[in-house]
Amino acid sequence: MHEQPVRDPLLTVPAGSSPDPSALLGGPGRLAALRRCFLATRPPFFAASVMPVLVGTGWAVATAHRFNGLTFTLALLATVLTHAAANVFNDVGDDVIGADAGNDGRMHPYTGGSRFIQANLVSRADMARLAAVLALAAMLAGAVLAVMRGPGVLLLGGLGLLLALCYSLPRVQLSARGAGELAVAVGLGALPVLGAAWLQSGTIDSGAVLVCLPVSAWVGAILVINEVPDLEADRRAGKRTLVVRWGERGARVIYAALTAVALGANLLAVALGDLPPWFALASLGLAALGIAALRGISLQVQLRLRLRRSIEWTLAIHTVGCLLLVAAIAG
Repeated sequence: MHEQPVRDPLLTVPAGSSPDPSALLGGPGRLAALRRCFLATRPPFFAASVMPVLVGTGWAVATAHRFNGLTFTLALLATVLTHAAANVFNDVGDDVIGADAGNDGRMHPYTGGSRFIQANLVSRADMARLAAVLALAAMLAGAVLAVMRGPGVLLLGGLGLLLALCYSLPRVQLSARGAGELAVAVGLGALPVLGAAWLQSGTIDSGAVLVCLPVSAWVGAILVINEVPDLEADRRAGKRTLVVRWGERGARVIYAALTAVALGANLLAVALGDLPPWFALASLGLAALGIAALRGISLQVQLRLRLRRSIEWTLAIHTVGCLLLVAAIAG
């Protein structure tokens, strides 16, 4: 089976290569520059930071019967800004080590970064400045929350921002040390869920800890499967992700383990009465989709279309799973 080229109005597709951002994005003017900055943050993937905040807030509303709209808005803003800063800084870090420049196996738009640096649309220095601005904006939102809810916000928010930046920071670069997957699972899973719950209710109970586990597992699975197409480029650049270290078979094992963690946590929450019985069936359905996605993890060129579909299914598991969690918590 041969993969068909993917068409996108913002992309050109050179023969024999993966898409790069169109040179048309490089036009003059402030609006064009703002558009480039916005697209460089990879906004289609902000669901990974929005959903955990919804889950944590939903838990607090259901258990403590408290909701503050301003607190929720600021928490959502700080989390999305942190995610955006991490995405941009990841492009900087990967360009420094040459991971993106030599990545001919990338799978747009899911892997290989935004490609704005490689397409000469934004310089590395400007991308670094953009990441810094986004991080400062996230800190500002966190500072307002700290005034409203106390200094504990600084601990949770600071840890999340630190994980986001250390994921790509040269010399530290958790993504190259086999720790990036855990950093993402915590930074875009446990922390925003527990942080959002604490901001609304002032406490973190055992139920909140339990519901953050599937969110962390689902976002971790996204990162693991997205590392598969980039394996060779990451290996050449010395970026030793877990997939680089363990290969295709290891990626399947990790993905299976994360699917099992999500299912186990969900079923335990149902058994303890934290979530309604119908969510057990929903969890089994999500796990079944995860098993189907697992079968598409492959390094074989002829199976790249199947891998693409598995990546898309993994993204769907995270988004749909979080929405179902919110519905179950509310019910």
